[in-house]
Amino acid sequence: MEKQFDILLKNRIIFKRFLEQTPKEDLFRIPNGFKNNIWWNIAHAMVSQQLLVYKLSGLDFTIEETLINAYRKGTAPEAIPSEAEVGKVSEYLISTIEQMQADYSKGVFSTFEPCMTTPKVGLESVEDAIAFLTFHDGIHLGAILAIQKALRV
Repeated sequence: MEKQFDILLKNRIIFKRFLEQTPKEDLFRIPNGFKNNIWWNIAHAMVSQQLLVYKLSGLDFTIEETLINAYRKGTAPEAIPSEAEVGKVSEYLISTIEQMQADYSKGVFSTFEPCMTTPKVGLESVEDAIAFLTFHDGIHLGAILAIQKALRV
């Protein structure tokens, strides 16, 4: 599992770099042919970790439920977020992975509700969910790169 946590942290560092280095107008712009923007993909990836690991394990979220409701599957960008919200998500990108790793080491994830994901990957355990998160983050990194390219055209 150490490798999974390492990969997740590396993905989140990349996401954080996008938040810090992408001009705000590009971060929130939705290019033609897309349903969301760079910001939404980053916030969605962060929120999905809470749903796939904590909720399916029957545990409380470690972040505000308002963020979860705003960026969960099935949502779309509705407004430009406040600077405070951007700051929170930026902080949570790393801290949620570190917290999950600490909780995993403590054995906090003792139960798990099996789930079939949208890409038809069945999750039977918290270890499956954590492994899936690396794939999920990769999907959204690819979407971010495609959006970034579309914004340059």
